[in-house]
Amino acid sequence: MGGCAAILHYSNTPTLQFNVMPMQIIEHISEMQHWSDATRRDGRRIVFVPTMGFLHDAHLSLVRDGKKRGDRVVVSIFVNPAQFSPNEDFAAYPRDFERDRGLLEREHADVLFHPSVREIYPEGYQTHVNVDKLSGLLCGAHRPGHFQGVATVVAKLFNIVRPHVAIFGEKDYQQLQLVRRLVRDLNFAIEIIGHPIVREADGLAISSRNIYLSPEERQAALCLSRALVRAACMVQRGETRGRVITEAVRGGIEKEPLARVEYVTLCDSATLEPVEEIQESALLALAVRIGKTRLIDNQILKP
Repeated sequence: MGGCAAILHYSNTPTLQFNVMPMQIIEHISEMQHWSDATRRDGRRIVFVPTMGFLHDAHLSLVRDGKKRGDRVVVSIFVNPAQFSPNEDFAAYPRDFERDRGLLEREHADVLFHPSVREIYPEGYQTHVNVDKLSGLLCGAHRPGHFQGVATVVAKLFNIVRPHVAIFGEKDYQQLQLVRRLVRDLNFAIEIIGHPIVREADGLAISSRNIYLSPEERQAALCLSRALVRAACMVQRGETRGRVITEAVRGGIEKEPLARVEYVTLCDSATLEPVEEIQESALLALAVRIGKTRLIDNQILKP
């Protein structure tokens, strides 16, 4: 693929050192709200990084970004049962709280919010948030109920943490756009920041799901990032037709015996509706199963 400019971005931001108080661990909603209210009264800007734990460098890059954008950084760890589809194993999602705690302490996060499922969804809970159109596209078409669970827990966490800023990774691009829509539609006074995808040195997007890959599957998974590079090269050389680009990308991925394509879609980067041709820019979104592991990746393409 000679002649193409590099289009995948890698993050190796050094950790900044601060003289700060020890990180607080908060488990209860009332205590978290009390902390946030007091912090706001003191004139401090709160930055929020929501996660499901089992942290990796992509998560930590959000924390580092948050240190630059505000006075206090709150990280939540909550494995949200509401966003797991019926065929997905909530119990099997990787968890390692003590490891996560140590990583966040080294990054000088100010608060780790770690509520229980019963704290977030008490007995009798029956209220849900749905972002209609965005929830049915891309991953939403293959994971019924997933984005209703995401929207619900994000709305709850925003009301609990009460941040000024919230940071989400762009690897979960559909989630990011859904949160932006939710914030606009429900009038949350929160700035939503998208953080660039963080990749391994060989191009694989960092994900908690990568732990499920065998060594052979780990190599096979590089077909996703190679496909994005190929698409970017095609666009740089003048190709803007969506069908031509997606067929080339799908064909390249399907040459990998361990890969099974779930979708390859060229879409509007704001609405996520499919587009037939790239005008100013478009999002190329991929979902591929490598063995039993479902991976997603994406790239903004500009002529």
